[in-house]
Parts: sequence; structure tokens; C-alpha cells
Amino acid sequence: MNLLIIDDDDTLRSLLSAELGRFGHAVQVAATAEQGIRLAQETEPDVLLLDLSLPDQSGLDVLRRLRAEQPALEIVVLTAHGTIDSAIAAMKMGAYEFLQKPSPLAAIELATRRALEHRRLGEENARLKDGLQPSLLSTDLIGRGAEIEALRRFIQKVGPTDSTVLLLGETGTGKDLVAAAIHKVSGRRDHPFVAVDCASLNDNLLQSELFGHERGAFTGAVKMRHGLFETAHGGTIFLDEVGDVSPTLQASLLRILESSRFRRVGGTREITVDVRLIAATNRDLERMIAEGRFRQDLFFRLNAIHLELVPLRKRRGDVPVLADHFLARHNARYGTSKRLAADAVEAMQDYRWPGNVRELRHAVERAAVLADADEVQASDLPAELRNVAPREVAAGQEGSLLPLMEVERRHLEWVLGHAGGHRAKAAAILGISERSLYRKIQEFHLEETPLGVGAGDLERR
Repeated sequence: MNLLIIDDDDTLRSLLSAELGRFGHAVQVAATAEQGIRLAQETEPDVLLLDLSLPDQSGLDVLRRLRAEQPALEIVVLTAHGTIDSAIAAMKMGAYEFLQKPSPLAAIELATRRALEHRRLGEENARLKDGLQPSLLSTDLIGRGAEIEALRRFIQKVGPTDSTVLLLGETGTGKDLVAAAIHKVSGRRDHPFVAVDCASLNDNLLQSELFGHERGAFTGAVKMRHGLFETAHGGTIFLDEVGDVSPTLQASLLRILESSRFRRVGGTREITVDVRLIAATNRDLERMIAEGRFRQDLFFRLNAIHLELVPLRKRRGDVPVLADHFLARHNARYGTSKRLAADAVEAMQDYRWPGNVRELRHAVERAAVLADADEVQASDLPAELRNVAPREVAAGQEGSLLPLMEVERRHLEWVLGHAGGHRAKAAAILGISERSLYRKIQEFHLEETPLGVGAGDLERR
């Protein structure tokens, strides 16, 4: 506990400082109101022991000012000149307790401990109000393949530890679900799981969301706000799309990973939190490091344990299982009895799912809504699933079948042309990472592919 004593009695001040320090409290002292206010502003104590009779101004004035500046500060009034009126006035202004001198040291220590506990309860409530609602994410991992079984084993091994985890993989592969599942089997499961989408906020807003801000830190900051790291205290914070974080915030994340300490925006007081961090990204962080866009030291801290989630196109056997799961959930929600026709299942298995499980869920829900009958047909699926791939890419000039490597090369060339040579866009269309696309470009010697090559160009080749 950080404790501040404002009292003009030199003997009592020294005695309280020494005795309360023996209980493990960090104690600072002031003999005047002016000195005490300055110390309170500089150190932001947890609890204040305040004498109402001070040489330069009234203790009630000090109480009023500090309660306005630091609403969370708990104040125990201690005075030899107390009256019922002053006690009532102090309590109305927000004092936690009123003790008269002389008061036993044990009573003073007990009052400070109770005041600290009251502060902690208030801060916990405030953090929960400022933070996210409890996660509604399901942590059920749907699938029967070897990849899902390996993922379940990974979660069971990693979950009970406090290790930082980095989840890699394409958009829609369920990195948020895996993070929630890790939290669920950890020793922190009874504490908050806070998910933050780093890509959805600009730099200033994200910094304020993560670390909170003090009143007056910027225009519109009319009150102090707890950050999400404080909200997640004792639990887990999940930073989705951490590759989108700016270099400035990367430095702040590195500091909190190394020391578990941070300052609110506009604040000077160091805040310590106990938080497990799980991060996720669909970006190629190693390439970003080489390009100077991501800190290598932060990558090493995040990458203590990493896992690359397998895209849906590489576990096609799970597509019918997942589709049935999403359709059953739709039926339960709306009281329907829809089922998938064989041609719908076949179309879904033939599709590459660049948006992965998230795209599959939306496709099933859309088809269930639009289907006229209880049986969902392939014709009810989105158009992109009914037209899986341009057949001309897979065939030669006279319709002869091509080797798989040539089909892949031509498709990569077509997508790069469609994307105007923009590799990030092409990777998103293909549902692979930029690093994987770069390897493919080198493998097939497509570095010199002209911009603007499209399907028509391939047909003429």
C-alpha cells in the first residue's frame, strides 16, 4: 500500500511513519496542506491519513480538493480537534473513516487496511464497467480430423501455463476461439478474458483503450478511464491482429511484457498488473521485421510459444461437420429443421474457403435463411460457391488436363494479375499469408509477371 500522512504533529508523524512502515506499507509524510497536496499529486497514494487541523489551511479543504482530483483515493481523517459536525462534513465529502486522537495504532492500521480493500473493490467494479463484457465466444472446437485433435492437445498443454502465446493463421481460422479456449483451461479461467481488435482502432484510441487515461489527458477526457490491461488483471488479454500495432505502441507492449507495469495516458503513476497475453495475427511478422515495421525484440517476447492454425481448405473433411454444426445452431435459434442436401455439401467441399470457418458460418446461415424448403440445396449457397474456379485455368488450349503444378502456377498468375500485382491483396484472395505467396512467386518464377494479366490473357495462352 502507498500511504500518505498529512499531519503537523512531528512526533505523531514520525511514529506513524515508522510503525505503519513495519507493516510493509510505503509511507510518505507531509507537515502542511501545500506539501501534502503536492505529494499526493506526484505519488497518487492509495490511502491518505489526514489531520483536519493544519497550519496553512483546513483539512476539509484538502479533502475536498484531493477527492476531486483523485476520486479513487481513500481518506481516513485523524484529528484531535474532531467534532460531530466536522466528522459529518468529512464523511459527506467522501472520507472513508473518521478517527479521533489519541487512537491506538492497531485501530489506525486496521482503518487503513479497510480503506485499501474498499478502494480495491471500487477499482475492480470500475475496471469491469470500463472493460468488455464477459466473452460470449464459444470454446468448442468442431471437427474430427488430425489437425483439430492436435489443436486440442496443444490447448491442453499450453493452457495451464502462463506462457505468452502467438497464434498465426489466415483470417477466419478461429484464432479468437483458440485464445478463449486456452484461457478456459488455465488457472485464470475465473478472471476476465478481454479481447482487443488492434486493427479496428487508430493509434491514439488503441493506446487509450489498452492503457486507460487520466482526466484531462486529452480533449474529451472528462474522467479517468481504466484501460483493458487493468480490466484483464488476474486474467488474460487477447490482442487480435497485433501485426497492425504501430511502432510506438509496440514499444509500450514490450515494456508491459517485460515489467508488467505501465502508465495511463497522461499519467505519471506506475500501475502493475498480472495479465497473461495471447496475441494473434494473419501478417508475416518476420517479413515485417526485415522491412523495419515490427520490433524484433517484441516478436521474440510474443513468440514464446506459437501455433499456426491450419486453413479450412487443408481440412476439407471437417467442412460437413462444421456446416452441420452451424445449421443446427441456426435451427435451435429460429425453431426450424433445415438440413443440407448432398449437392450443397459437395459444393462446400469443393470450395477453397479463403475466409475460412468464418466464411463457412456466414454461407450456411445465409443459405438457411434463403432456402424455400427444409433441405438446403447448392442453389441456395452464395454464387462464389456455385462457381468454384475458372475451368480454363485447369485446362490447356485444347482442353487437355494439366499437371497440378501448372494449374497452381496459372492460378497464381491469374490472381496476381487480377490484384494488379498487389501481393497483400493477392494473398488475401488466395487465403494464404504474404510470406507463403512470396515463396510461391519465387518457386514459379513469377517475379516478372506484368500487371493487369487477367483471365482473358490466360485463355489466349
